[in-house]
Amino acid sequence: MDTTISNTKYEFTSRAKMVCFILMAIGIASIVAQFATGYEQVWANLLQINFFFMAMGLCATFFVAFQYVARAGWSVNIIRVPEAMMTWLWIAMPLMLIIIVGGGTHIYHWMHEGITEKMINGNPNPEYDSIIAGKSAYLNKPFFYSRLVAYLLIWCGAAFYLRKFSIAEDTEGGTTNYFKATKIAIFFIVLFAVTSSTAAWDIMMSIDVHWFSTMYGWYTFAGMFITALTAMALWLVYLKSKGYMEEVTESHLQDVGKFMFAFSIFWTYLWFAQFMLQWYANLPEEIVYYRTRFDYYRWPFWIAFFLNFIFPFLILMTRDAKRKFFVIIFAGTIILIGHWLDNFLMVIPGVLINHGSHDWHIGIYEIGTTLGFAGGFMYMVHSKLASAPLLRKNHPMLVESMHHAI
Repeated sequence: MDTTISNTKYEFTSRAKMVCFILMAIGIASIVAQFATGYEQVWANLLQINFFFMAMGLCATFFVAFQYVARAGWSVNIIRVPEAMMTWLWIAMPLMLIIIVGGGTHIYHWMHEGITEKMINGNPNPEYDSIIAGKSAYLNKPFFYSRLVAYLLIWCGAAFYLRKFSIAEDTEGGTTNYFKATKIAIFFIVLFAVTSSTAAWDIMMSIDVHWFSTMYGWYTFAGMFITALTAMALWLVYLKSKGYMEEVTESHLQDVGKFMFAFSIFWTYLWFAQFMLQWYANLPEEIVYYRTRFDYYRWPFWIAFFLNFIFPFLILMTRDAKRKFFVIIFAGTIILIGHWLDNFLMVIPGVLINHGSHDWHIGIYEIGTTLGFAGGFMYMVHSKLASAPLLRKNHPMLVESMHHAI
């Protein structure tokens, strides 16, 4: 084995840092401008965009964890990329708490004071909502915030220890840290199976509090995971284009491309199944979610479908397509835009309708805020990639990954 390659570290150049700082400055300026002008979508934008990038960190953690649980060897050469991505959770989750505590009453209708009280001072409460009152055992601030803190501790804790044992493995060798990380991964996978769905209900579905879907947790997970896979593929292409990660072959890239292709189809299956079941029943309390999006968000609704299914399906269908850098970049860009738009549709309509408005926007504020979060995410990933060798040279399955060929 070439020890020079094994010890290669990524160099976080001053130019790359400058790009990240510029993007973060654009984002900060956009956020300040939104608050200064009283922009109606500001809290909704912050929630949606933070969730979009948080998903990359969370599902990167999930990807790393199931590599341990499955005893997968093929991914050893690429694993440092999702390991770097998952550290974004350490910023994204505290930000999520700040956004929800600061703008919760603007985002969530069920947080309004007195909305679950039938009588106030002996008089009928005109704001009383019987549906929200029926859900108040679950949707109440103390329990809601407690769950958010639990998500933070579980997800950030798993990311911390998986990263810690991975770095320790580089310096100490042996299999002790590998098996420690495997135990953490097993616990995380079990907890993730529950918390990924409950977090989707809490953070996203409770925005449209009168509506619910039993498939929403899976649907949200599929969107989060394809976003993380796509970001991971783009990072691999970037690093390869800069001359790093020589051990990563076309076979590794093809496997990541297959994940992108498969989960684009899986997301579409859930997208259609969730819609079809409610369309078929045609119950007013179920179709209100889609009625709002059909009536007022028709163009972004159908554009998201085409970007998230039709284009990835056609572009990534062949074996050779998944091995070409320009194809991965093209398909990845489309997928990220498509799922950003899908997140937009999951958040903005519900927030605006709670305020009696359908006057939505995708403009300079939304784009600027997204660029700011992208800059922060890129800076974090760049920093973590530069802090350790790009190849886990003491991983017990390194040889398998070196000889991976499909």
